[in-house]
Amino acid sequence: MKERESFGSRLGFILVSAGCAIGLGNVWKFPYICGQNGGAAFILVYLLCLIGFGLPILICEFAIGRKSHKSIVKAFNELEPENTRWHRFGKFGIAGNYLLMMFYTMVAGWMLAYAYRMIRGTLNGVDTAAAKVEFELLTGNPGELVFWTILVIAVSFGVCAKGLQNGVEKITKVMMLLLIGLMVVLAVNSVFLPNAIEGVKFYLVPDFGKMVDNGLGTVIFNAMSHAFFTLSVGMGSMEIFGSYLNKERKLLGEAGNVLVLDTFVALTAGFIIIPACFAYGVEPDAGPSLLFITLPTVFAHMKAGAVWGTLFFIFMTFAAFSTVIAVFENIIAMMMDSTGWSRAKTVWINLALVIALSLPAILGYNVLSSVQPLGAGSTLMDLEDFIVSYNILPLGSLLFVMFCVKKNGWGFDNFLAEVNEGKGKLFPKALRGYMTYVIPTLIIVIYLKGYYDFFVGQGPKVLAFWMVIAVLFLALVLSFTFGKKKKA
Repeated sequence: MKERESFGSRLGFILVSAGCAIGLGNVWKFPYICGQNGGAAFILVYLLCLIGFGLPILICEFAIGRKSHKSIVKAFNELEPENTRWHRFGKFGIAGNYLLMMFYTMVAGWMLAYAYRMIRGTLNGVDTAAAKVEFELLTGNPGELVFWTILVIAVSFGVCAKGLQNGVEKITKVMMLLLIGLMVVLAVNSVFLPNAIEGVKFYLVPDFGKMVDNGLGTVIFNAMSHAFFTLSVGMGSMEIFGSYLNKERKLLGEAGNVLVLDTFVALTAGFIIIPACFAYGVEPDAGPSLLFITLPTVFAHMKAGAVWGTLFFIFMTFAAFSTVIAVFENIIAMMMDSTGWSRAKTVWINLALVIALSLPAILGYNVLSSVQPLGAGSTLMDLEDFIVSYNILPLGSLLFVMFCVKKNGWGFDNFLAEVNEGKGKLFPKALRGYMTYVIPTLIIVIYLKGYYDFFVGQGPKVLAFWMVIAVLFLALVLSFTFGKKKKA
């Protein structure tokens, strides 16, 4: 049997795993929701949720991967008791990784396209209206979108083709170190802009009054939701890197390092964006409009704005590429585990497959723009994102946690033994009840409230229909956890 690949260094594992977790949500969502929910007061709640909620789920993925030495498609087969159904989750995870890449590769292409536009000077001096037109010209041109998307896919698979150590680890380490360096430079520039101090106050000064106005429950839910989604848990993207990990160190510390780096990027993004927006009187929106409409306007007014804008979109390109490469590595590992194919053959097949699968999201902005699956104004990308973000990530995380704690699953004692193997801090045995009851309950709350918030504005009948769908999906996933415990 061919020996399992492994990381060449601990730093490589941390940076590659963090690169997978660090995505566009760290930049276009976190600073905005932080400022809107009480600044530093929200950050405190967020950090508590990240440690108490996100970290244990991340540890579950790493533990399953390291113990099984398999991707998600085979890990449950390796660890589950006889006569149980956990292995069905493997197909669920495969679908999630492909669905994410069906639109994320396109968005990564947007980053490349904007870095190129900044270098060419296309966005010099644009106002909000002109920036909006420029973005619409990009998304309305299927040929250009296909070009940038294929470029992202080809480069990323090219990295993966070189193997774990010589490709994924080596390239991602360089990208992540450059990403962190660029972020620090951009943040320093932003906080020293004229009037930037008002943005720093909006971002960091605790505003408990705003927390009360928004509702403490809402603020906690927002913090918990972002802590959950920011770590990219739920579909095996982190589990695969656990499978490449040796047993020299306990997993609490390893997962903690990934969490710290992911949080650093999210917080630093706020120092880049919020002060710059305040300096030029621009509203710091959330979502794609922030990156492609608001920020180009900011750079247009900034001294040496073309330089800063280019550096910003290069940083965003690195953030997007780190995620794409990490998920591609997961897809490659899953297919190699299930078919026995070579890495080269798997890369070529998936290169063609992912290009084809990315076309609906691309065409959804132009040729198929009349297809609005989630209501007026929605796109095919919105549907794909909804399936991943509102379904596969929360439900997948629920299964990971339950597998690690249920007696008819891997079981908490086996989980704990794996997590605490090696040097470092012990994962507390006293958390058994918390992981068995509290975390699954919180995940279910996030899942159902996510559906409610998404569809509440579309009328009671539409809301009721989708809430029934949500409950049916939840019941289907929970059926994976039924089965007999293996006899001693």
